[in-house]
Amino acid sequence: MSVEIEAEVEYADELESQGVSLFEGDEGGLEYAQRHALVTLLKQRFISARTHPRDWRVLVEHERLLRSRLNELFLDLQVDRVREVAWKRQAVAEGSARFPTMLYDAAWSREETLVLVHLRDRLRSGLAGGDTRVFIDREDLVGYVASFRPRHATDVAGDEKRARNAVASIAKAGLLIATSTEERFEVSEAVESLIPLELLQELLEALQAANATDVPPESDEPADLFDEES
Repeated sequence: MSVEIEAEVEYADELESQGVSLFEGDEGGLEYAQRHALVTLLKQRFISARTHPRDWRVLVEHERLLRSRLNELFLDLQVDRVREVAWKRQAVAEGSARFPTMLYDAAWSREETLVLVHLRDRLRSGLAGGDTRVFIDREDLVGYVASFRPRHATDVAGDEKRARNAVASIAKAGLLIATSTEERFEVSEAVESLIPLELLQELLEALQAANATDVPPESDEPADLFDEES
């Protein structure tokens, strides 16, 4: 453990011992660890037992309390205890009403969509084959995206750059975990929880419609993916 992390842990332990009043005029009702978990949930796309072990333990112990605080912001807490992943979603009002939102919901790009399709397929295949951890190479992902290049596309260099940027974007989102080798990643199990089958189907259909092209006949991986039940 680095000196910086040790100092942060010691500081957190000190704050946790102070109870719920952490600063002058503090009228909050949450302890430090609960507030920390709540802030992490708000800032990050997801938390997991692996990526945020302290926050995950707090969430499991105080799930109802943290859920209520998110609900006050029109957010819904989603928890997958099997894969030990938690994330937030915008709450949906009944009828035609719409709640105010603090989330920026940017659509996945064409290349990011393909990366997600491939990651989910690889993850399911690896876990079904008995692997406890699933790894994938950067070039594998870039090559998969390239296999969907429309026949009329001529900007090969530009397409490759967009594919590599998509891999970097997915890694930044936490769905690809860095390893000791720069060109190799571990696939986060959060992929399956955060990107359910129904959403991937919707994304791929939108992609195919936008490209006005079908899945390449030589690649049956998406078909295998969508034949399975989520």
